[in-house]
Amino acid sequence: MSPQTARRSPVDWSGAILNGYLVLFFAYMFLPLLFMVVAAFNANPTPSVTDWQGFSLRWFTELPQDERFLQGLVHSLAIAVGVIVIAIPLGLAGALVLTRLQSRGTTVLYTVLVSPILTPGIVLGATTMIFWRDAFGVQAGLLTATIAQAGFIASYCMLMFMARLQRQDRVLEEAALDLGASSVFVFRRITLPFLMPTVLTASVISFLQSIENYNTTFFAIGSSWTLVTEIGARMRFGLSPVVNVIGVIFVAITIVAATAWVLSRRRAGPATG
Repeated sequence: MSPQTARRSPVDWSGAILNGYLVLFFAYMFLPLLFMVVAAFNANPTPSVTDWQGFSLRWFTELPQDERFLQGLVHSLAIAVGVIVIAIPLGLAGALVLTRLQSRGTTVLYTVLVSPILTPGIVLGATTMIFWRDAFGVQAGLLTATIAQAGFIASYCMLMFMARLQRQDRVLEEAALDLGASSVFVFRRITLPFLMPTVLTASVISFLQSIENYNTTFFAIGSSWTLVTEIGARMRFGLSPVVNVIGVIFVAITIVAATAWVLSRRRAGPATG
């Protein structure tokens, strides 16, 4: 008697481990956001999910009445726009110098230009505030906070521009220069259009980094405040569900903006391809 034995397929442990890791990863990333959203609709005056006291929109109606939160949001937006205006040109200039400069000092210059990323935000904020106060008599406020943030955000922009420039075929630039075009013309008609996708991406990244920044802003803004620093200050006395409402609004705006971006790219894809 020779029955055929069925061969058992080996267990795919790698797939199981990967799936388990993905579950833990997404749970770690999105469960806090889910709890935040649920707490925003809880009538409990203390943000909570487990101590449910009924569904309520009370905190959504209280947000427009909180003048410091609204003013802090205005300050945050003003600083973010200023950071974009400063960081994008600085980052682009640094990237052009490092990618076009053929010198032994390029490595040293690269280290210097990247160093703000590695500098603690407390140091950047405090030194910026002290420098502008003592050297130019500028008191700590929105201007010093904008300059302090732009100091390290420009380094991020520079790295993004460098990555883009390293993929550029410079034949068009060299051909235009050989035909008598000026450097300004070449930059405006060839280099800048090639970099425009990165300009937009770097602007979005700069805006988001500025909005959420706390350490650098706190030590450079003086007696003024942003939305983030105001939230940090209130945490000393207990968190309000209004903060959860702000989080819900930002999450909703992010989802809508990301969806609109993806849809616009899909519509533009066939036309440009």
